[in-house]
Amino acid sequence: MEANLFLLIGSGVLIACGVYLMLDKVMTRMILGVLLIGNGANLLLLQAGGQAGSPPILGRDSKAAADTADPLAQAMILTAIVISMAMVGFMLALAYRQYRYRTDDVVERDEEDRAIAVRPTTPTGDRDEEEAAGKASTSASFEEPVKGADSEK
Repeated sequence: MEANLFLLIGSGVLIACGVYLMLDKVMTRMILGVLLIGNGANLLLLQAGGQAGSPPILGRDSKAAADTADPLAQAMILTAIVISMAMVGFMLALAYRQYRYRTDDVVERDEEDRAIAVRPTTPTGDRDEEEAAGKASTSASFEEPVKGADSEK
């Protein structure tokens, strides 16, 4: 089996660019990174199928029937395309939801993550007792948009 060097270099470049884009904080670049990694993986699966041959049809009695293409690699590429498009659709839905509530495309650590990180690991009291004592919860609703520094004035 001979591998096509151009396709191997192309898949390596696609995967490397996809990883670079996935490491960014901007959601649209993350989505493009997922697309590039998926296409690079599809090229690698295409190389795994071997050289092109005649279509894999049962009952062929010609000389070319001995050099049939491997249908497993083709089926795996089709499956990978469907999975990567579903993943991109899900990420686009997340990006739309984030834009709708924050009007920003950058994924940052929020205040709730920081509060959880500094919270002690041992519980200090029962939550039901705190609510019965009338202590108000300080956490904001998840569905409310995040207000910036300009909206507080």
